[in-house]
Amino acid sequence: MKRLLKYFKKIEPDKTKNPFLFSVWESFFTFLFVPDKETSGTGTHIKDKMDLKRLMTFVVLGLIPAYIFGIYNIGHQHFLALGQYMGFWEGWNLKFAHGLIKLVPILVVTMVVGLGWEFYFSSKKGKGIEEGFLVSGALIPLLMPPDIPLWILVIAVSFAVVLGKEVFGGTGMNIWNVALLARVFIFFAYPLSISGDSVWVSGFDDLVAGMHPDYGWWHSGFFNTIFDWFGLDKFDSHMAIVDGFSGATPLAIAKEGGWDAVTHAFSTHDLLWGTIPGSIGETSKPLLILGGLLILLTGIADWRITISAVIGIIFSGLLFNLWGATPLMTIPWYYQFYLGGALLAIIFMATDPVTASGTFKGKWIYGFMIGVIGMLIRVINPAYPEGWMLAILFMNSFAPLIDHYIISNHIKKRLKSE
Repeated sequence: MKRLLKYFKKIEPDKTKNPFLFSVWESFFTFLFVPDKETSGTGTHIKDKMDLKRLMTFVVLGLIPAYIFGIYNIGHQHFLALGQYMGFWEGWNLKFAHGLIKLVPILVVTMVVGLGWEFYFSSKKGKGIEEGFLVSGALIPLLMPPDIPLWILVIAVSFAVVLGKEVFGGTGMNIWNVALLARVFIFFAYPLSISGDSVWVSGFDDLVAGMHPDYGWWHSGFFNTIFDWFGLDKFDSHMAIVDGFSGATPLAIAKEGGWDAVTHAFSTHDLLWGTIPGSIGETSKPLLILGGLLILLTGIADWRITISAVIGIIFSGLLFNLWGATPLMTIPWYYQFYLGGALLAIIFMATDPVTASGTFKGKWIYGFMIGVIGMLIRVINPAYPEGWMLAILFMNSFAPLIDHYIISNHIKKRLKSE
């Protein structure tokens, strides 16, 4: 380790002559090594070695279960459309390979574009790359449909990083969640690429009966060659979409027919474990909870926000059950957690420490309102049967105001007591 440290110190670029190379070097250096500075013995704060990069790494580790399942579910939904390998573990090699073919380009493009902008702005400041995009770059692919056009993704990531973050000063200064900004940009600028029934099932030019899969070299050349070596099933471009397959998400079905229509199309087991159409990382609830426990129990994410959001969902869900004016309102409140991206939103995005409320009391208000507003948008909005993206961005805007009034009220109480 000491030799590696000496080597990195030896190749350190000159900050003045090569600011871009220095930013690249410092980014990798601070990723590999923890800070070597210590507080004095008389200080009032105890510091550990968990700097920002290491904290962000824990969040990414918490997303790994969702990534693994998301890759596999991309392939599973693809073959359900073809009426082949209907069992979850049937054709496992084909499902995992197809998922990799679809997700890896999304992840690579997101990271290259996002980090490219980060490197550019960091070099202008003469600093190492700021670590905040490590989490945003990991979240953005999980919010996307598997067939999202990559050129649209480039524009969305650029918009989110440049106009949603860097213009405010970079990491720690942004008002809104960067990952959600990328998704909301696509939703309003290119709605057909992120809504409707056909976008959630990948590998087809059009999701109609009789359509053959659109396999390229990675399917027919690279992976088929490997599968042939081991005697495994191979991709067959002659297969076609079966009659009656729609690709509709449970939320879209619930919007029209309520819970009975959802359970007619999917079992509660499917809804819980996530073998359903949807955004890449939102479907498997137990794996999202598993990853969430890592960041909640370690204190990286604040449990107050997640718990208060859950309370907000339950509270509004019970009220909507009593009202029952739309099919989505009639769904039992506890099954609302089975639908859409509620858990991904309230565990990994609402808890973003930069854009959330900072005071303890503010966190309870902030999280509760996300739960209430998210449910309100989900069950009432006629165009978009989901609400967490807009609810979190809306509450991001009000988080500073919430903290302001709480702190002001606290100061007034302290002054009165003196």
